[in-house]
Amino acid sequence: MYRYGQFCPIAIACEILTERWTPLILRELMVGKFRFNDLMRGLPLISRTLLAQRLRELETAGLVERTPKSSGRGYEYRLTPAGQGAQPIIMQLGEWGREWVYPEVMKRDLDPLLLMWDIHQRLHTDALPPKRTVVEFYLRGLPRSLPPSQKGMKRWWLVLEKPDVELCLTDPGYEVDLLVEADLFAMTRVWMGEQKIQDAQRELKVILRGPPRLVKAFPGWLKLSVFAQLPEQSMARTAD
Repeated sequence: MYRYGQFCPIAIACEILTERWTPLILRELMVGKFRFNDLMRGLPLISRTLLAQRLRELETAGLVERTPKSSGRGYEYRLTPAGQGAQPIIMQLGEWGREWVYPEVMKRDLDPLLLMWDIHQRLHTDALPPKRTVVEFYLRGLPRSLPPSQKGMKRWWLVLEKPDVELCLTDPGYEVDLLVEADLFAMTRVWMGEQKIQDAQRELKVILRGPPRLVKAFPGWLKLSVFAQLPEQSMARTAD
């Protein structure tokens, strides 16, 4: 951990919160990912060694508490009151990035894993069908700049068993009820509130195939990103 050697509270907070990967680890913990492997799925480019090191640092700093799993081997990591107190800071970072730098870097940093991980975490579970429903995503337009580990991530499956949502990168073996064919950039724009899904459908950048009731219901399942803005807000910001 880098030490600034100053008593200024900003310096002291930055020593803990601005270490590489730390804000993103806190982001995952804040959305309810408590287990090591779940944190890895949300942060695919971090090494297991570095993730373990950062968790130890957060535990030492009093932001994270490590407890044995209720069943099986391993531990769970949960925010302490001090860690929960950092949530407004992390959210404000996201809001600042969304407002001032996001539009310029979104296409450069397309990430199918992060998109699908976000989607599976933020569905209106009350609106899901009463019986098991399988949604297959086929993502087109994956950038060549993706790391080798993500270049094959075109097909994903969501297994919806209300209120549970499971994300699969391999075929779960169930019949697919709804197919979502989407350009990765377009689906990311929809998720971030840059474009309405209905407009992306009209442009054939998002295509839904399945029973009409599921095609009609699907947009209502999406909560969108916590940083999503309405397209009208985005256009107004661009005009300014």
